[in-house]
Amino acid sequence: MPLLECDHLALGYPGLLLTADLSFSLEGGQCLCILGANGSGKSTLVRTLLHLQPPLRGHIRLGEGLKPSDIGYLPQQTNVQRDFPATVWEVVLSGCIGHMGLRPFFSRPQKDLARRQLHRLGLDGLEGRSFRELSGGQRQRVLLARALCAARRLLLLDEPVAGLDPAAQEDMYHLTQSLYQEDGMGVIMVSHDVHESVRHATHVLHMSPTPFWGTREQYQTRFPQSSTVCQKES
Repeated sequence: MPLLECDHLALGYPGLLLTADLSFSLEGGQCLCILGANGSGKSTLVRTLLHLQPPLRGHIRLGEGLKPSDIGYLPQQTNVQRDFPATVWEVVLSGCIGHMGLRPFFSRPQKDLARRQLHRLGLDGLEGRSFRELSGGQRQRVLLARALCAARRLLLLDEPVAGLDPAAQEDMYHLTQSLYQEDGMGVIMVSHDVHESVRHATHVLHMSPTPFWGTREQYQTRFPQSSTVCQKES
């Protein structure tokens, strides 16, 4: 069963239809890149997938045992995030809040999970650093570690490379690839960076009045202008 299925979604607001009849699915081990012009409904789709806003029509189904709180979410970077007055450890551990239940404190397994994610993303030794003192690439790694503490097989990344230098962008793309290729997670990545994001994805959803959804190869055939730069990595 797919981790996520969307059937005939209509997205927008009362009196404003952004897109209609949107259907797609995502399985473990796949990375779906969501593209589209400003105003095409990408942000609305993100809020809808996170169950923060209902669709105008249609249905969203999560895989067996998954709940909305099981979706790890990496939001777009904002000035508020950059100035957040917390340590790296506090930010990463906060990703476990959605799984605390009625407990008033984090459990040992949750703290162990946070430590594993810090180690995996190369953040050892930064636990006590202030989040606001980090570089842009380091902040994105911290926020990705936080999202991974929340994720149960499904991860949603909203403009994960925006504002990063080229080296940090490439680093983030390779981290994303490892999550779906090695860990078997399902990854959804919203991006304006058409060439690189498609190159690192398995499937593409292009938001428009007539949405496209298919494999990367199908997207390159449908939009041949992208095929010369969006080649599958060896």
